[in-house]
Amino acid sequence: MGLILPKSAPYIGRFAPSPTGPLHLGSLYTALASYLDARQHNGLWLLRIDDLDTPRNMSGASDDILDCLQSFGLHWDGEVDYQSQHLDQYEQALVELQNRHALYPCTCSRSSLANSPLIYPGYCRAKAQSTDAPHALRVKSADISIHFIDALQGDITQNLASEHGDFIVKRKDGIIAYQLACVVDDQRQKVNRVVRGYDLLDSTPKQQYLQHLLGYPSPLYMHIPLIVDSEGNKLSKQTRAEAVSPNQAGPTLFLLLTLLKQNPPPDLRLAAIDSILEWAIEHWQTERLTNTQAVSALQHN
Repeated sequence: MGLILPKSAPYIGRFAPSPTGPLHLGSLYTALASYLDARQHNGLWLLRIDDLDTPRNMSGASDDILDCLQSFGLHWDGEVDYQSQHLDQYEQALVELQNRHALYPCTCSRSSLANSPLIYPGYCRAKAQSTDAPHALRVKSADISIHFIDALQGDITQNLASEHGDFIVKRKDGIIAYQLACVVDDQRQKVNRVVRGYDLLDSTPKQQYLQHLLGYPSPLYMHIPLIVDSEGNKLSKQTRAEAVSPNQAGPTLFLLLTLLKQNPPPDLRLAAIDSILEWAIEHWQTERLTNTQAVSALQHN
């Protein structure tokens, strides 16, 4: 069984890739896990393109992602959602946070913070800053413990102030930061179940704090292990992970089910895509997933 849901809360999940390049094995792995969990619960699986970080966006990548998901049989519900179409809603959330006196302008540059601790020291928190100068907006973190139960990783408790500090919600270049955009998007789309990679586990306390400030409910979370390369690095565009090939959709889905510890039968390897996904939905068991940070694809090749 997947996540246990109350009957009164229909499952609404999502996959939210950034259009910075084609899907690679690691991103398809996450997409498949979130798709299977949603479908086993007869839930909705929404597709959101996280395209706010315009300097990193690659021309044509959004269409490539859509084509790739379709070629692997991962069909989403409803229209594709693009973050860039919702700028007004992010700005409204910033106004609400300002009204709660939860934000402050920060004029610090990366170079000025180069020798500072990893946690922002709060240089600008007590300063009277002019908003005419280029600045980011930071959230005033509180000295509180954020606790949640991850469906795979178990009990997670982090102190917001000491482990995260005052984090940015709007960058100096005017781009809405991931933490705020994700919170507003999930609320706007009524997402209540989030299946994503382990690398985003540390984002959850920050997002839950924003949800608290904005009066939003928190989804249930499940952070699955990452796929790593031979050197232990997460498969990503930064590590030049190869794009998945639609020509090998069946064998690739079989490999991903193996990496997800679902123990697909050997004769499924060469089956049609629809047959593979039908088996995977019926037999999806999150209990088989390991609560580790990473898995290696090499041992299964």
